[in-house]
Amino acid sequence: MSNEQNLPHSPCHEAELPRLNRVLGQLEGVKKMIAENRYCPEILIQLKAVRSAIKAVEGNILKRHLQSCVAQSFDNEQAKAEKIEELKMLFDRFEQ
Repeated sequence: MSNEQNLPHSPCHEAELPRLNRVLGQLEGVKKMIAENRYCPEILIQLKAVRSAIKAVEGNILKRHLQSCVAQSFDNEQAKAEKIEELKMLFDRFEQ
């Protein structure tokens, strides 16, 4: 089930690029910490920060998806049912 077929466009997610660039920098920092044999809790704290930043990106993209793709699908019963199923699958994946 591809949203490109059901909807005319997808929302722009370019606003997430700076945050993702920061995440990449954080990951490089974690790699450096591991190479330097830094103290385990220091590494874990940085990894938690990376996970938090990724979760924020996920949340922002999900919000845009709900406000744009899902909201548009409510004009068509079949598209609405497909989007609801899509959201169920996404939420199942997020729980893991």
